[in-house]
Amino acid sequence: MREQRSPPAGAHGGHAPPRHVGVIMDGNGRWAATRGLPRIEGHRRGLEALRRTVRAAGDLGIEHLTVYSFSSENWRRPAQEVADLMGLLKRFIRNDLADLHRNGVRVRVIGSRDDLSSDIRTLLVEAEELTRANTNMTLHVAFNYGSRQEIAVAARRLAEDVVAGRIDPAEIDEKALEARLYTAGAPDPDLIIRTSGEERLSNFLLWQAAYSEFVFLPVHWPDFDASALAEALSIYMNRQRRFGGLGPAATAGNAMTGS
Repeated sequence: MREQRSPPAGAHGGHAPPRHVGVIMDGNGRWAATRGLPRIEGHRRGLEALRRTVRAAGDLGIEHLTVYSFSSENWRRPAQEVADLMGLLKRFIRNDLADLHRNGVRVRVIGSRDDLSSDIRTLLVEAEELTRANTNMTLHVAFNYGSRQEIAVAARRLAEDVVAGRIDPAEIDEKALEARLYTAGAPDPDLIIRTSGEERLSNFLLWQAAYSEFVFLPVHWPDFDASALAEALSIYMNRQRRFGGLGPAATAGNAMTGS
């Protein structure tokens, strides 16, 4: 079961740092285009930005970091670009896994594994198994991920459990569905960051982001670094999170007027 429903300590004051940060890593292609470089170079530099961000998140005490690395819709891109992205994923796991493990980072891959090549599936399992016991931070890699797909899969699992008699339809609630999402066991993201200036979720964590704060930064992903992450966290920590309730000012006003 996932851990969040009641507001965390300090939620109303706007000063508690986020436990879980999601990042939509956008702008690799545009970064490359503005420099007259091929798109693959933007993706390579984006991988360097990912390394910087994982290190910075660990230094800032973030417990969970979810990165949108490859969506279920990205298969529609040109075949060569898809092949390049698969190559970069393999390189990241092969070159960075030992360092992540040494620093106590648990790697968890969320998304569909149907129709993935056997070598990719093997690498994903290797990354998860090697780092399973690590507790310093969890890096959730959203790969071949689409949130609508995720919710549909969770609904299908619920239906299968009903048919098998493992759950009564009357017992189906939010927690029952959440337990069947790819992200089961992780807290909801407190903050979602999107780079490149675009302001949409693009099928990322639709269920989990119900009460997330959003920060949209104009920087393209290859230029994202520790200072950009700190800027996003500063914006987040100066906001009020109400979770459908009242902020402290409104609560105080009600108390004074007796309403």
